[in-house]
Amino acid sequence: MTTVTRRTQKQRREEAEAALLGAAVELVDEQGVSALTLARVGERAGYSRGLVTHYFGSKQALVERLAQTAQAGFVPGLDGLPPGLDRLLRLIDGYVGELGRMGALNRVFLTLWTEAATTPELTELFRRRDKAFHDDLCEDLTAGIADGTIRADVNPRLTAIALVAQLCGIGLQRLVDPARVDTELLRRQITGHWTRALARS
Repeated sequence: MTTVTRRTQKQRREEAEAALLGAAVELVDEQGVSALTLARVGERAGYSRGLVTHYFGSKQALVERLAQTAQAGFVPGLDGLPPGLDRLLRLIDGYVGELGRMGALNRVFLTLWTEAATTPELTELFRRRDKAFHDDLCEDLTAGIADGTIRADVNPRLTAIALVAQLCGIGLQRLVDPARVDTELLRRQITGHWTRALARS
């Protein structure tokens, strides 16, 4: 006798959302944000446009969810670490390392970030996400200055801007010319550079 395990409503919803997000990732990865419509996402995932609208409401909400999904947990192993120089250096090293594993979700996040410069509906979203990233870096820098591991003359705000610019720039180079950017060599060089630039001797 075969036992059929019936999925709960929550399981069905989670599976449908995962399929829809997966379809959205594929579309953006293949053709950019302009190709993303609720109808095309539904068609790619095998669902109706009405279901996509029911779960996400609008293209804007879907894009926001895509960005959140791509960025969440981008650098593993940081949860629980206290703010400071050690966590900052682990973040830098881990971020560049993850850029070396350029999967579809990473490419989509970088594509969205790039298109935010010229796409009004993405600009505010990425302004908020960039601010959150800057604030997190500033927290590490400020904590390191307070505990004496980072030099007192370091400006947390300006340093955070420089860090984000460098990490974003490496990501964009990986997106355009992945074969030329050796992230394993880069991560050691960049982590070493920021150790020497920030650490109190």
